[in-house]
Amino acid sequence: MPVVWIKLAAKTLQFESPVRPISFPPRMDRFALKPNLAIRLRLSHCHLPATCQRRLWLGPIAMLLIVASVGCQPSGDDTAGAESKRSDAPVAVQLVSVQQATTRQTSRQPATVHPFYEAALRPRVQGFVREVRSDIGDVVKAGDVLIVLDVPDLEQDREAQRARIARLEAEVQRANAGAELARAVVQSAEANVAAAQSEMAGAEAELVAAESEFARTQDLVSRQSLQQRMLDEALQRRDSRRAALDAIRSSVNAAQAEVTVAQAKLTAAAADVDAAKADVDVALRQLDRIEVMLNFATIKAPFDGIITQRNVAPGDLVDAIAGPPLLRISQVDRVRVHVPVPESDAAHVNAGDAIEIDFPFFPDEPPMQGTVTRVAGELDASTRTMVVEAVLDNADGKLVPGMFGQATIELAVHENVATLPARAIRFDESGDAYVYVVNDQTVSVQNIQTGNDDGSTIEVLSDLPAGTNVIDAHLQRFTDGQQVAVLAP
Repeated sequence: MPVVWIKLAAKTLQFESPVRPISFPPRMDRFALKPNLAIRLRLSHCHLPATCQRRLWLGPIAMLLIVASVGCQPSGDDTAGAESKRSDAPVAVQLVSVQQATTRQTSRQPATVHPFYEAALRPRVQGFVREVRSDIGDVVKAGDVLIVLDVPDLEQDREAQRARIARLEAEVQRANAGAELARAVVQSAEANVAAAQSEMAGAEAELVAAESEFARTQDLVSRQSLQQRMLDEALQRRDSRRAALDAIRSSVNAAQAEVTVAQAKLTAAAADVDAAKADVDVALRQLDRIEVMLNFATIKAPFDGIITQRNVAPGDLVDAIAGPPLLRISQVDRVRVHVPVPESDAAHVNAGDAIEIDFPFFPDEPPMQGTVTRVAGELDASTRTMVVEAVLDNADGKLVPGMFGQATIELAVHENVATLPARAIRFDESGDAYVYVVNDQTVSVQNIQTGNDDGSTIEVLSDLPAGTNVIDAHLQRFTDGQQVAVLAP
């Protein structure tokens, strides 16, 4: 006769095998045997295959001696009686009650560490690499010289520009001398005008005297006190003085014209000076630009950080267009943690929300606590996620850019809400939730609405009072009005 050894772990046994369920004798739960006692079941009236034989041991609970028929065909009366007794017996269930609790609505998403700042250093000018003063892993300070380039063409441009500036400065001196000469000419012309005007004043006085003499002589001649000859001489002297005055007036006009010409030349000379000075200024600015380009031949660290990449060696010809960056520097004393939040949670994340980040590389350390520093404010069209950023201190350098972790963002806190263990809530084919409410060991199927689900506990939004008893996790389905046997907690 086949023999099966059975270890009982609970009063209700479930077999995942092709054989028929075991039939238990009535009131079997009243038998109590010692723990860890091996008992033998003899199966009668059947042919049990070798694969169905099991050696099972009793746990720390009571063991029961069970006589059963497994996968065989006993007599019809025995089978009908056993099935009738089994269908009439209430199903044993465990209950859980609705609890009032405070829940946290969270979003757990993958997180990636990024440097706080990262810069790819490229040359601004073309040249040959003379020195590489830093390498991968070097910690540098802002302003440290990292690479020095040789740029002989720019150095030659600088010398040529300096010579051009010297020539232009000489042009300024020459223009200044021309302006001084023009100024002296103006002064000389003005002096000539003054002399001519003084001479004209003398000529005018002599003309007045000659006219007086002529009038007096004319009067005397008319009274025949003087001869006619005397009148003719007086007239001649008057006409001579008048002609002399006209000549002097012409000289004054000429001198004044010379002053005007000299002043125009002075203005032109002053303009030449200004133009020469402007040329010098332009040349100086060009020299400044060359100096700036020469300064680009010395590549310095833009901020405190660590060199994470080097793609250059002494002697390389480099320029600003082709090839990868010469160096890459990252600031890692603080790091940015980027978390892609799905569309369903994106609208609920705000700057200042609490965030908890754990890394699988540090399993023995507690999660890092922080707050959401900023949110992107838009969804990535390809992934339908929004980037959320948190800044963490990293003075010890433990967090390395590129490191992967898990971030839990606290979206909301719900206080005094009804909750049930997730295992006590069922879902039908349409995704609607329901529970088995038990009153006086009678089942009532009740549909509910669920809220936040943290994986172990689910909020119950329906009117389900605290303390309501529902069936805990169970493999069997129940119907309204079904009787159950409630097991002690």
